[in-house]
Order: sequence, then C-alpha cells, then structure tokens
Amino acid sequence: MHILSSKQMHEADAYTIANEPIASIDLMERAAQKCYTYLCQKHNAAHYYIFCGKGNNGGDGLAIARMLTLAGKHVVVVILNFSNSASDDFITNKNRLAALKNPNCTIIEVIDFQQLELSHDAIIIDCIFGSGLNRPINGFTADYISYINSLENTTIAIDIPSGLFADVPTPDDAIALEADETLTFQSPKLQFLFAENQRFVGHLKIFDIRIQHPFADSETPYHFITQENIQLQARNIFGHKGTYGHALLVAGSYGKMGAATLAAKACLRTGCGLVTAHIPQRGYEIMQIAVPEAITSIDTNNEFCSHIIESTPYSAIGIGPGIGTNPITVNALQTFLQGNDKPTVLDADALNCIAQNPQLWQYIRPNTILTPHPGEFDRLTHNHTTCYERFETQKQLAKDHSCIVVLKGHYTSIATPDGNVFFNSTGNPGMATAGSGDVLTGIILSLLAQKYSPLEAAKIGVFLHGLAGDCAAEKIGTISIIASDIIENISSAVTKVAHI
Repeated sequence: MHILSSKQMHEADAYTIANEPIASIDLMERAAQKCYTYLCQKHNAAHYYIFCGKGNNGGDGLAIARMLTLAGKHVVVVILNFSNSASDDFITNKNRLAALKNPNCTIIEVIDFQQLELSHDAIIIDCIFGSGLNRPINGFTADYISYINSLENTTIAIDIPSGLFADVPTPDDAIALEADETLTFQSPKLQFLFAENQRFVGHLKIFDIRIQHPFADSETPYHFITQENIQLQARNIFGHKGTYGHALLVAGSYGKMGAATLAAKACLRTGCGLVTAHIPQRGYEIMQIAVPEAITSIDTNNEFCSHIIESTPYSAIGIGPGIGTNPITVNALQTFLQGNDKPTVLDADALNCIAQNPQLWQYIRPNTILTPHPGEFDRLTHNHTTCYERFETQKQLAKDHSCIVVLKGHYTSIATPDGNVFFNSTGNPGMATAGSGDVLTGIILSLLAQKYSPLEAAKIGVFLHGLAGDCAAEKIGTISIIASDIIENISSAVTKVAHI
C-alpha cells in the first residue's frame, strides 16, 4: 500500500473520479458511509456534535450528519464560517441535510467562538480541516479546537485531526485536535506513523474506499505493509531440512543466554531447516535443553564469544542477541565481517559494538539488515528529539552504508539504500517486552536462510513478528505478553498469510 502525500491524495481522488468513473459527490458519499457504519457499530451513541469547515472535509461531516439523522440520532452540526467560499460538495451536502427538515438535526453557523452546552455522552466529530492544511490554525477556529480538547467527550477525527500536518512535522506551538480516534481513507498519512503525533491521532482506523492512483513506486517512496503485500514461498513436497537453509546464529553470553534461545527458537519456528547457534561454553546446557532442535557450536571462551566460525557452510548469518561488547568479542566480530559474504542480520549487541567501534562500518556488506530499537539507533548515530528526526536519519544511514535499516517501534520502519521506506501495520503495545527483538532477529534470519531477498526477509519478518504478537494478544491480552508468547504464535501468523 502506498503512502501518498496530501497533494498526491488529491490527485488520486481526481484520477478515481475520472477513471472509475464516479462523481465527486458520490465518492464523498462512499467515504461518509464507511464512517457512518463504523460509528453505529463501534459507538452507537444517541447524540453527536459534528464540527465542519467549508471544504470537502466539512462535506464529509455533513454527509455523516445526514446519515446519522436518518438513523434517528440527535445531531448538532456546527459550521465554522472562517471563509467566504465553500467547496461544491460541501454546498451539495449542506443542502441535502437542510432539506431533511428533521427536528433531530440542528445546524449552527458561527463566525466567532461560542461555548456550547454538550451532553457528556455526546460524541464529537471533527471535520474542520482536511489533509491539505499547511499552516497553523488561528482565530476562533483555534479557540474551538482548544475548547474541544478541554472536553472529556469521545472525539473522532475524519481523515485527519484538524491542525495536524499530513506530510511534515506540525510546529510545536500549533493548535491541533487531540482525537481519541481517527478515521482515514485508503492509507495512513505519513505523520500518523510517528509517536509524537499519537496524542492527536489516537486509535487509527483506515477505510478502503477504492481510491485509484497513477503513481509509480519511484514517485511514492513510502509504503504501508499489509497482508496483501506478504507472499510466502510454497513448501516443496520433496523438500528436506537442507532445502530450507542452514542459519548460523551468533548469540548469548553469561547471563544473557535467554536472548540466544529466543532467537534460535524463533528461527526454527519460522521454517528454517537447520539452525546452528554459536554460543559461549557456559551456554551449552541451556541451549541444548531450551532448544534441542538447534545444533550448537561451542566457543572456546566460557562466558562470551571470542571467535566466530566461518560462514562458508551456512545460508545466512545472524549476530548480536546477548553477545555483549567485550573487546575480544568486538575483535571477533570485525574478523568475521571482513570475511563474510553471506546475507546477514545484525542486532542488539552487534549494533552496540559498531556504535562503540565505528571502524566496523567499513566491513558491513551491502544489503546487510540492521535491526535497532530507538536507543540502539541513537547510539549508532546521534540523539534525536522526535521520531520524525530519527526517521530522516534512518533514511540517510541506509543510503550511506547501502544497508537495510529496520527501526523497531509501533510502526516498525524499513529503510532501503534507494530511499524507499516500508512501515509495518501489525503489532501491539504488548510486544514492548524483553526478548521481543531477539525473536524478530530469529524470524528475519530464518527467512534469509530460506533465500528470501534481504528486503523481503525484512518486510515479511516484521509483519509476521507483529502478527504473531497480535495473535498472542487475542488470546491473553496485551499486558501479559512475553517474548515466548510471540514465538508460540508464529505458526498462527504464518497460517494467516500463507498462500499455499
């Protein structure tokens, strides 16, 4: 799914109108119907206050108001007259609503701020400004948004919270609506995907209203990974364990063998034929008991990895979970990277070793996958004050080092050397738990060993990882999830996306 800029989304609307073909007012009706159905199914409230501007976002609100009124709901529409002009579809829907002459619907037009008496159970719907806004809101419109923010009523934004910019960061001092939910169309806006905007967006719901667009991938570098983008390889009925790759996992140190066992188990559960875990001596019994399916390669050192075996026999390499940053381990990592020519994923302490020893960058082969969480990422680069700033650095890092940077978070993002970024749609807050990243490393390593391309391994890996977490949440809720629960639900995730 492409993530379009506000300008591209406007062009996509026009393209759909011309090529479906469909009248603009009917496309608006389609969008409003999706919102109306959701409101009735999710909330089914008796009272609604709908705040409308005079553009097409306001037109959406008027169409929703008409549908709610016809369903017997009590609706108050507040039209903010901050402009002398109005869009054609706004005018059409205003006339349609007025023609009902229904006592359940009241239309108020305002030119300055007036405090309203809202019942505590009324739902507020924000249709003041759409995604084309490119300057901070001021005047009485800002007063209304501040007033709505002060209320405890459930607030739902249509398309985008009014005042929030779609494509670039919103100024810190700008006024924007703080929605409990945002109902948007076709794909998320770029700014919805950064944590600093969570207080504006709230819970995000995306409706497919069959918008078409003419843009090539090169014109839309940002993408949203959904199930339709995930294609798993079919299993060969004559296949054997050698068919599905042999992964080498370098992981663990004294006190951190859990990371190694989690990654190894996730790697096997995702379909890899063979997994060899290179671990320190003191981890041998732990690995053999916890993951008996894994082959063990025992380091000469008791407590940490002091050397890494040659990559020649293996299909793909994963390095980092729990290895520590001992200087001897750093030297082993450097020696290995200098001679390695296999697809590789670097995570956790491997990234911390690189952060502390920047000379290691020169030995990282093109298309190596890096999987930092924000803290590890900042250690690799520099401190950031916002997720958007970190996103900009992520794109540059992928380009500078010709690598694939998987920045973990709610919408895990995958940046590629050619400037594309893929945001993941699966996952939940319960996955913010120790070991979750080690599981992701195992999943991606497994896919690399099965000869998925590095980009496909990263995209499918983060999607399956998040979906497994979602499957776990369905069973036990988000609070109680631990990393082992994610592993136990990899099979459920694979079943959901398998095209075999």
